[in-house]
Amino acid sequence: MTHRTTTRTASRTTRTAAASRRGAVAARGAAALGAAALLALAAPLSASAHVRVDPGQADAGSYATLTFKVPNESATAGTVQLVVDLPTDTPFTSVSYEPLPGWTTEVTTSTLPSPVEVGDATVTEAPTSVTWTADPGVQVAPGQFERFVISAGAVPDTGSVLLPAHQHYSDGTVVDWADETPASGEEPEHPAPVLYVNDAPPADEHGSSHDSSADTASDEAAVTTTSSSGDSGTVALALGIGGLALGAVALVLSVVALTRRPRTSAEGTVTGR
Repeated sequence: MTHRTTTRTASRTTRTAAASRRGAVAARGAAALGAAALLALAAPLSASAHVRVDPGQADAGSYATLTFKVPNESATAGTVQLVVDLPTDTPFTSVSYEPLPGWTTEVTTSTLPSPVEVGDATVTEAPTSVTWTADPGVQVAPGQFERFVISAGAVPDTGSVLLPAHQHYSDGTVVDWADETPASGEEPEHPAPVLYVNDAPPADEHGSSHDSSADTASDEAAVTTTSSSGDSGTVALALGIGGLALGAVALVLSVVALTRRPRTSAEGTVTGR
């Protein structure tokens, strides 16, 4: 009888150890799945487009039609205002805007910090910012983007023009797209839109000088692809939300697996919770 009891106790101890190992493996697997899901959530968001200006390059002395493409990168709030800063050291002498339904646009003209020689003239005042403000009930919703268009000139005879943009969301958040790209070419977290003039744009900027016919063709192509671009943004957002949900489920499974691991008493018998 003693030998049989000892055998049963050893068998239960072996099964308990095996169950514990299986529980630990399941917990580690669930935790890994959760981490992978959270990475899947982060990937679509980090790959989201930034605020950019198109075309990215223009000829000195020309009047350029500049389109600021603004994606809504928040999953919970809409874009309700955009402010673009214009240069004061190499100013545009003339800026006008294309009307955008549902938005009020204002071009602000200010006294320059220092007079600037432009050709044979001395410029003391110039446009220094453009502000688009959404009407009540209007916004760039999550998964969407909008184009804000101005005509600016004369394009200054300089290397490049930095055009910082400030994106205001309906929840009060403001994202400043104002970081300069370093000489290494590594893109910062919130790069400012840049118009290249005499400098060559980076390899990934695809900027080039456009004549009016090219601008028209580009606008027509943009209109054609608006729907598919919006769909792509929606898909990325859906994948991100799905990844978050999967991560939450995986983390719950890991906790359950840990809490349900069997305990062994001092005598080697299995004790349930």
